[in-house]
Amino acid sequence: MDISANESSAPVARGSPMEVLRAFLKFGLTSFGGPIAHIGYFRNEFVLRRKWIDEHAYADLVGLCQFLPGPASSQVRFSIGLLRAGYLGALAAWVGFTLPSAMALVLFAYGASTLNGPIGNGLLHGLKLTAVAIVAQAVWGMARNLCPDRERASIAAPAALILLLSTSSIAQIGAIAIGALAGLWLCRSDAPAPSGQVKMPVSRTAGLVALSGFVVLLLGLPALRELTGSSGVALFDAFYRSGALVFGGGHVVLPLLREAFVTPGWLSDNAFLAGYGAAQAVPGPLFSFAAYLGTVVTPSPHGLAGACLGLVGIFLPGMLVLLGVLPFWDSFRTRASAQAMMRGINAAVVGLLGAALYDPVWTSTVHTSADFGVALVGFVLLTAWRAPPWIVVVFSAAAGTAMALLAIV
Repeated sequence: MDISANESSAPVARGSPMEVLRAFLKFGLTSFGGPIAHIGYFRNEFVLRRKWIDEHAYADLVGLCQFLPGPASSQVRFSIGLLRAGYLGALAAWVGFTLPSAMALVLFAYGASTLNGPIGNGLLHGLKLTAVAIVAQAVWGMARNLCPDRERASIAAPAALILLLSTSSIAQIGAIAIGALAGLWLCRSDAPAPSGQVKMPVSRTAGLVALSGFVVLLLGLPALRELTGSSGVALFDAFYRSGALVFGGGHVVLPLLREAFVTPGWLSDNAFLAGYGAAQAVPGPLFSFAAYLGTVVTPSPHGLAGACLGLVGIFLPGMLVLLGVLPFWDSFRTRASAQAMMRGINAAVVGLLGAALYDPVWTSTVHTSADFGVALVGFVLLTAWRAPPWIVVVFSAAAGTAMALLAIV
């Protein structure tokens, strides 16, 4: 397997950025179902139909993106665009897949402020109940896949306790670090080394530059925020830090974003969860939720400028670390210690998301038996009936509105 490329052997791109943009814009408008569904859509389109990449190479690419911090499905599409049409193709893939959902959430952000009165509040409460069902489904599915044995369950439980006792970003980083160390101790196995072959047009020099940029921004933005006192730098740092520390899928960003935006008082828990619920109703990546947050936050810049700042900030770290690792992945990925660390990190991520399901999602949303009933029906629709998330959004919003009307009567 060879996922690296040196300066002299990088392959020539075989397509055009416009071709990539058209292909991914279709998915940006139609791809409901979350990251796992997106990966399935991409396989059908780019492996089976268009044949831009072969089956083994695609599987290897998905494995790499699941290993790294950042949104896995977005990193996969970024890589496909890179493989097809170089760096402009990667940018075209990002724009095509992200822009439709981002625009929809910006429009919702402007419209949400007009939803006053009992009916509007009921609608927003229904969207918050959607978040309960969606996050519960994510915890359930991730626990089954990433904590199938007592060793990994024993890593997930302490990680959840750490976040319940302290919701700070330092506690979250500590839980992930402890999970990695525990994985080295508890999660070694004789699993076969991954296989596959794909060459990306990323040189080792470019990879080192990207990795350096990732680290400099992660460490330098907090210092720059303190030195300048700029609210724009503070917002970009909050988005960047959240995107840089996500392992295990889009839903895991929930506790990170809440700590970064709700805790300092930049927006309310109600507004945060209502936007998160609305994000389930649109196609495309869940990280587009950043466009909503950037629009509604109190500090400047907000509105359209804040939405653009949020989108760039939250996606940038995952793309930088992906570019940085591509030339070196082959020599690292087969090491037993690396695989054990990732098993531990993934188990810790399950614990963090489980803690977030309780606080803030459950504690700030489920207040009555009727609330619990709506969330339960949504969970059953998702897990037992395999309903797409937008169905649950419509049901929960209608139920919330109905409960508000009944309260008036």
